[in-house]
Amino acid sequence: MDRDFADLSLSHCSTTDGKTSVAPVDVNVLLERQRSEGVSSPSRDDDSTLLNPGTHSSILDDNTKSDAAPSEVSEGRGKSSGLCFSDGKSRIDYILVYRKSNTQSEKREVFERNIRAEGLQMEKEASLTNSDVIFLKLHAPWDVLCRYAELMNIRMPFRRKIFYMQRRQKFMSRMEKRINKFRGWLPRKPMKFDNNTLPDLEENESFTAPFSRSRIHHFIIHNKDTFFNNATRSRIVHHILQRVKYEDGKNKMGVNRLLSNSSYEAAFPLHEGSYHSKNSIRTHGAENHRHLLYECWAWWGVWYKYQPLDLIRRYFGEKIGLYFAWLGWYTGMLFPAALVGLLVFLYGLFTLDHCQVSKEICQATDIIMCPICDQYCPYLRLSDSCIYAKVTHLFDNGATVFFAVFMAVWATVFLEFWKRRRAVLAYDWDLIDWEEEEDEIRPQFEAKYSKKERMNPISGKPEPHQAFTDKYSRLVVSASGIFFMILVVIAAVFGIVIYRVITVSTFAAFGWALIRNNSQVATTGTAVCINFCIIIIVMYLSLYLHIFMSFYPSISPFTLKMFLFQFVNLNSSTFYIAFFLGRFTGRPGAYLRLINRWKLEECHPSGCLIDLCLQMGIIMVLKQTWNNFMELGYPLIQNWWTRRRLRREHGQHAKASFPQWERDYNLQPMNAYGLFDEYLEMILQFGFTTIFVAAFPLAPLLALLNNVIEIRLDAYKFVTQWRRPLPSQAKDIGIWYGILEGIGILSVITNAFVIAVTSDFIPRLVYAYKYGPCAGQGRAGEGCMMGYVNASLSVFRVSDFENRSQPMTNGSEFIGEAVKYCRYRDYREPPDSAEPYSYTLQFWHVLAARLAFIIVFEHMVFAIKTLIAYLIPDLPKDLRDRMRREKYLIQEMMYEAELERLQKEKNEKKKKVRAHHKEWP
Repeated sequence: MDRDFADLSLSHCSTTDGKTSVAPVDVNVLLERQRSEGVSSPSRDDDSTLLNPGTHSSILDDNTKSDAAPSEVSEGRGKSSGLCFSDGKSRIDYILVYRKSNTQSEKREVFERNIRAEGLQMEKEASLTNSDVIFLKLHAPWDVLCRYAELMNIRMPFRRKIFYMQRRQKFMSRMEKRINKFRGWLPRKPMKFDNNTLPDLEENESFTAPFSRSRIHHFIIHNKDTFFNNATRSRIVHHILQRVKYEDGKNKMGVNRLLSNSSYEAAFPLHEGSYHSKNSIRTHGAENHRHLLYECWAWWGVWYKYQPLDLIRRYFGEKIGLYFAWLGWYTGMLFPAALVGLLVFLYGLFTLDHCQVSKEICQATDIIMCPICDQYCPYLRLSDSCIYAKVTHLFDNGATVFFAVFMAVWATVFLEFWKRRRAVLAYDWDLIDWEEEEDEIRPQFEAKYSKKERMNPISGKPEPHQAFTDKYSRLVVSASGIFFMILVVIAAVFGIVIYRVITVSTFAAFGWALIRNNSQVATTGTAVCINFCIIIIVMYLSLYLHIFMSFYPSISPFTLKMFLFQFVNLNSSTFYIAFFLGRFTGRPGAYLRLINRWKLEECHPSGCLIDLCLQMGIIMVLKQTWNNFMELGYPLIQNWWTRRRLRREHGQHAKASFPQWERDYNLQPMNAYGLFDEYLEMILQFGFTTIFVAAFPLAPLLALLNNVIEIRLDAYKFVTQWRRPLPSQAKDIGIWYGILEGIGILSVITNAFVIAVTSDFIPRLVYAYKYGPCAGQGRAGEGCMMGYVNASLSVFRVSDFENRSQPMTNGSEFIGEAVKYCRYRDYREPPDSAEPYSYTLQFWHVLAARLAFIIVFEHMVFAIKTLIAYLIPDLPKDLRDRMRREKYLIQEMMYEAELERLQKEKNEKKKKVRAHHKEWP
């Protein structure tokens, strides 16, 4: 079934008289015909060498989804689908695009002449929309594919896998039968694809070995045209192009350099035809792999189903397949985290009426709070913050500490089980023994230092070299750029702080009562929105600056540097609200001021946690919405504008006349840094989900909802909006795994500080065991919290206000006379004591308890994380058995092959001896 489906893309290249041929192609005859015909086009750029675009039949434009007439569709699918040369037989493995007006024609001529010398076949064709644009189509014949597959050590299947099943006890057999019988009564798994109605999504598992032409008879070759799939063919052609010279007598080679100096405008493999069809895939089958990917993966109707990872890997390569495997694994692991976070939130909701602290705040109509800002802010009743106290209880309750521990353990389990999942994928995708030979050199670095080369000590090949003095001078410049951008981020946070200080007074004197009565929340909300805008602006500025100032030969240092900066950019304001807001404001009558002018902002009377919740909720929602728009909306708008321009210039005929290479050329190219943006977005979300999760238990739920959409957005973008990226291999997710481990360690520390410093968990615990009604009894229930609110507020005499802090109102509207005393959140002596406004003993008890909790929490959680990481093996037991079984079978096959060789030698010796004896009479 899978082999038949693999022939779908080939069928477009094997046509006769406008109808798709279903008969198998005689590959040997085809190869002999190609050898006799020779090269299909010369290397010159003049118009006389180009094919006539009008000879190609019309095909359906998959980007516009236009409904062509049935005759047009059948004719397009028959004569030329845009996937083959003009002969309709040679498959296009790679496309190079250049402009005739470009002045680098000599380099192109040498490059194309050397391409022909390597055995690749070429054909040129002018664009239908712009005669200056030339498409160079490349095809790799069978002998070229075999030669380079052997050089590249590409593993190919040579024998079916036979899985060894251990014998089980009769009891287990009976239990399995009963379980299977019970499962038969249950509905079928809705998240799995129905293999009866869809083609097989997984390739038949076979033992693989590095391809060798001398042992070609050992490999499973049903059809030479499909033995190397399209992804492998494109990878082989790209490997050749990277090593072809473009200047005679000089060691200048590689298509990357020609792209950097604009000799060529684009280089990409082709998509395998249209991604949609007017016929149902269930009744007529898939048109090609791209169509199957769209129907089974990128279509929104299958959002709840598992991803066809083997098909993704077969079409886009292992590197992109691993990204989507990791994204799917991360999304799946978010389910328990989101469920527990939702339960913590519901626990706070259901225990809201039993919370003693919320009750006391809501009933404290006689407690007058001091103004939270200078002059314009009025006195407030503590009961006015009743709703905020209840909202705070939803996130800061008895289950918060448990959830923080759970998320720390969850992060470790996620990473450990991902290693197991990655090992299974690496085995299934033949990557266990694969090692990356060398880091891919960035084209920008290669173009800049191409004149200075040295021999690579490993590969023995010349590579661009950056001199020691130049390297460190540029490193200093790069470090200065990073330091400058960090200063910009700090300045932005400082500006947000000043905005909050000034705006809270403005909103307190606002004419609209809703804003005036909720001035602090309005200040926080607007500050977060402004902060988000600053984050986006600084993010793009830093990206362009780092691209301009990056002089590293590989992508890993750039990745680490960009992540660190983006992490600081995204989380700096959150760190300020979590650990600095309201901590260094002083007290009424002796406020600490910014530049000796503005009083620092205080926390809400119900606590600082609500500010942190607002910050995280708004930033998370806005950031994810913006990312989704930029990932899909921006390419959609660009492609729509391109189609609109083409219709305006060439009429409606342009919808149905473009071959596949022109349609792909009009799509958006994948960004220069590959999957960097996709990984960066998800890693930053992982940090936002774990680092401050104790203050916002709903963060995993928001991340889960976003990721369900993110998977389909990325799938739709890769399948329909982007050119097909070059398939490449990868064994793991690279440097991102180490970054995830670092975030997991940081999350333990930050959550310990959030619980101990930001929330009121520790002050309530100290009061219950030391100062409350249950002091000395060894218990701490809601009944033990009676009187906590009064004990957590200090008394201030209004006459001790500074002149610039004196409120404009005297508070007579509350008690019928001017307020003489007001309350504020702190543990200080009353104004009539021997040491007025000094810290009380309860303050020092709370401080000591906070420090002790941080130490105990961190050590306990780190011990649990280490134990879990030790107990979970990196390789599943069944995978280890399969690998041992495969090793044993391979040894057996090698032993049998050696015996066969010895037997042949023995038989040949016997024949020689017999022949020798026959010579004598």
